[in-house]
Amino acid sequence: MVMVRNESVARLVMFVCFGTAMLSLAVHWRIASTQRQFENSADATGSRTDSSRGKLGGLGETAFGASTLPGEATLRKTENKTPTLKSPTVKPDNKSFTESENVAEVTDVGKKMRLVAPGQKHNSKADQPKLLLLQASDQQKSSNRQASVKTQVVVDLSDRRTYVYAGDEVIASYPIAVGKKGWETPTGSFKINHMQHDPIWRHPITGKVFPPGSDSPLGERWIGFWSDGRNQIGFHGTPDTGVMGTAVSHGCIRMRNPDVRLLYEQVKLGTTVMVRD
Repeated sequence: MVMVRNESVARLVMFVCFGTAMLSLAVHWRIASTQRQFENSADATGSRTDSSRGKLGGLGETAFGASTLPGEATLRKTENKTPTLKSPTVKPDNKSFTESENVAEVTDVGKKMRLVAPGQKHNSKADQPKLLLLQASDQQKSSNRQASVKTQVVVDLSDRRTYVYAGDEVIASYPIAVGKKGWETPTGSFKINHMQHDPIWRHPITGKVFPPGSDSPLGERWIGFWSDGRNQIGFHGTPDTGVMGTAVSHGCIRMRNPDVRLLYEQVKLGTTVMVRD
């Protein structure tokens, strides 16, 4: 009787253990199944987030200070769960990236950065001293060439003209009036020894003094090249332009005021003046 009771208890314990094991397996399978579904759902959500980021990320990263875009609030909630790439190393080759590059270039203009067209080179600050040195060298060479070219003035009394030479080339020619009979302009080779703006003139016979100005008999410039210690002869302006081509002066060479101003800029002290018949 006792053995039968023990056998029944043993069977009951076996059934309980078997049921417990089956229940444990069912619970484990359910947990595993639920976990796989959750992982699949998380992967799908992450994929949609990455896709949205690929469409909006380029413009959002380059349009600094822009207002909130449509749908951006939802994107920010998703970004709280997923890491954000602030500086992607690979740029997608699509239309949205091209547009974002344009926005970046415009933004850089606001930061006082220069836009450089494709294939265009710009000079950096390191190159500027070299450029300045090259420009200064070119200017120095040009000045040296001009200084090496000899300038001289030739007065042709018979032609009633003055010619300015730079080397063998005539660079200017002006009509003149020359000394009248008894006051002939001296011929020969001379050097410019006196230059003056708005000269004062004293009449060689009457001694009358004429103040400077455009109406003065000496005009606006004086360029002297001959002197006997008391009297001087040179180029000067005159308000009477009708005398050009005649012999009316007291030995000086009269010129129109605009012409004598030009001649004044073309010569200097020491320039040779050749006076010939």
